[in-house]
Formats: sequence, C-alpha cells, structure tokens
Amino acid sequence: MFDTQETVYIVDDDSSVRTALKRLLSLVGLHAEAYESIDEFSKTKKEDVPSCLVLDVRLPGMGGLEFQDQLAKEGTNIPIIFITAQGDSPMTRRAMKAGAVDFLTKPFRKKELLTAIQQGLERDRARRAESASMADLQGRLDQLTPREAEVMRLVTTGMLNKQIGETLGLTEATVKIHRRRVMQKMQANSLAELVLTAEKIKRYGQP
Repeated sequence: MFDTQETVYIVDDDSSVRTALKRLLSLVGLHAEAYESIDEFSKTKKEDVPSCLVLDVRLPGMGGLEFQDQLAKEGTNIPIIFITAQGDSPMTRRAMKAGAVDFLTKPFRKKELLTAIQQGLERDRARRAESASMADLQGRLDQLTPREAEVMRLVTTGMLNKQIGETLGLTEATVKIHRRRVMQKMQANSLAELVLTAEKIKRYGQP
C-alpha cells in the first residue's frame, strides 16, 4: 500500500496519540515522525520525499487551521489530514475548503486514517510528478532561441511555414530550419505532440 521512502508527519500535543499513531503507521510500513507542537515541526529539516501531515486542530500556540493558512501563504504544498476531539461543522468546512484531505474526529477508525493518509500521499506524489514534468518542459524551453520560440508559438496556432515566414520576415526555408530545431529541442515527434506540449505550458503559466 505504501512506499517506505514516504513520510507521514504527526503534530499532536498528546504524547499517547503520537505514540499510538507512530505504532500504527509502522505496522503498515510507513515512516512517521511525530512532534508535540507546530513550532517543533517547523524547525525540523524535512526530507524531500512524498509526505503528508496529520495535524491536530487544537494545539498550544498556533492552531492547526491557522497553520494550514500559513503554509498556503508560504506556498508549502503538503497534504493535511486534520484530527480533533472537538471539531464542528464550521471547522470542517474551513479546513476542507482550504484543501485538507480529510477532517477526522477522535476517536476515529484506523481504516479511516490510513485511507486519508494514502490519499494524501497519492496527492503529493502527483504534485511532485507534475512539478518534475514542468521543470523538464521548462528546461526544453530554455534551449530555444528567441526566434525559435516565436516559430514555435506560430506553428502551434496552426500557421503554415509560408505564413510564418511572412509574419516574421523569413524565407520559408529558414522557417523550416527553425521548425525542425524546435521539434528536436522540445522532443516532439509530431505537430500534434508539440501542440499538446504548448497547451500544457500555457495551462501552467509558463511563458
């Protein structure tokens, strides 16, 4: 079910809860790290691996919901599963609207927590894969010269070589050379593949 390289972080001020959760996660082969406060969690260096956070709502100092807001402002994308002994509907709505994986009320069933953790880890794996894919595409884009980037933009709008040449003041033969280089650098085997790549770049806000 789980990858041993993945990590579940637990933040709960109840030591018995931390111990029980770590024991449960170890039984299913998951590495877990537990902290008694958000401050302690924040100060600890994290491994760059798929992870999620099991977070108590009510904690000394900053609460779980406030920490969720802080992480969002910082651009820290870690899936959160909230746990609480005193939850209510407004809390649940706020947490879920802000992107929480789940909001569990103690005592919860082990299966509920493990399912939520699995969903959280899957979400983080998907985010990391998407990020890596976009970094790869950006690397390809960075190889294009300004002129090649212009040719790519026009090619993917459906313009013919002759039309591109007229637009950019180039000969059709020169356009063909630029187009061939664009296909090579973007690792596209067809025009359709290049168009899909361009759409993906646009969708994720790349230049």
